[in-house]
Amino acid sequence: MPDFADFIKYFPSATQSLINRIWSAVPENERRSLEDTFKGLPLDKNPLNALIDLAVIQFKTTFGKARKVAIIGPANVGKSTLFNQFIRSKNDKALVGPIPGTTRLNQEADAGMFAIIDTPGADAVGYVGQQERDYAMAAAAEADFLILMFDAIQGVKQTELDLYEEILSLKKPFLIVLNKIDLTRKDRDAVIRKAAENLGVRPQEILPVSALKGEGVSSIMMAIVASDPGMTVSLARAMPQYRQKLAWRSITAASSLSAAIALTPLPVIDFVPLLANQVSMVLTIARIYQYRITAERAKELIGTFGLGLIGRTLFQQLSKAGGVSGWLLSSAIATSMTAVMGYAAMQWFEKGEKVSQEKLKALSKKLTETTLARLKASFRRKPSKKKMEETISTLLSQSAGDLSPVPGNQMKPPERPTEQN
Repeated sequence: MPDFADFIKYFPSATQSLINRIWSAVPENERRSLEDTFKGLPLDKNPLNALIDLAVIQFKTTFGKARKVAIIGPANVGKSTLFNQFIRSKNDKALVGPIPGTTRLNQEADAGMFAIIDTPGADAVGYVGQQERDYAMAAAAEADFLILMFDAIQGVKQTELDLYEEILSLKKPFLIVLNKIDLTRKDRDAVIRKAAENLGVRPQEILPVSALKGEGVSSIMMAIVASDPGMTVSLARAMPQYRQKLAWRSITAASSLSAAIALTPLPVIDFVPLLANQVSMVLTIARIYQYRITAERAKELIGTFGLGLIGRTLFQQLSKAGGVSGWLLSSAIATSMTAVMGYAAMQWFEKGEKVSQEKLKALSKKLTETTLARLKASFRRKPSKKKMEETISTLLSQSAGDLSPVPGNQMKPPERPTEQN
């Protein structure tokens, strides 16, 4: 997983000095905690957007006015395309075209935890070109953070070196982005090295991206976040809720599969395919919470929860009631046992708490009864496995609140690794 240093390395040395000064004002113990947060951050754009959504409201409430980030660079390097990758509303989409000068004025929009500003080309000549450059540099002067973008195909020309020097003179944190890197193919490394040589920076201080394809956009986002302790605080506070959402998604998928497996009536709830599914779920939840455990260790944890015995007891009790098809009962119990097991694993990895047997029994009974009632209402005959999975998935998406975190017995969780596979 990435850490704080993975994002700081993209900054030119002058910007690294600025950011280090900003972070030096943060107490050391808090700084270490925030830096550790980066180890759990997702690099994929969609999961990252979900995390940003959770952090936005809190950030704006706590820190007030959002920081401004301006995209600066020559004409036709892809600034508007990158701008469109950050915006939160489609109504703010910038006009994009192959003709230089498509963007004539600055355009500002909400990017969640900061405001993003698209600017005209800052290298144009003539009266109109000078106006556009003035607009761009005014945005740069007003912004808190700058994304300096160049074209991987065109390289860094002399006029662009003048722009680079002007950006340096502003003494603001900035990031150098080399766009259209996907078009360089096998010459990628050489193109980055040449751009770095022309700018007088190290190759690792240039972030290669494809704004059109969205490649590297998440790294830009995280570099911006890394430049501001306030943003990092917001992401750190949003992380528990984010992990809970991811874990519940895994629980829903595993429980739906358990229900489908159990369409063949089971005499006991710890049938081998079910156990394999549940072990996989526990391993996934462990990864979400950044714990590294083996499949054998996951089996031990499942045994510690004692849900196999609870499931068998429920099966025996409900079987005596009569009037319930074997596949209905098996699917309902397999669903509830898997979901409750996932919940217990969440508590274990997040808080180091083992949920009490009384609580597990109560949750299992309640969820089994709810699931059984839904299945009775949904099916008059045994459904296909696909239909069963869809039904359980819908049910559990509506039942997440029924498995809310509760106090438990403090137990030592598995040792947290310094990094994750």
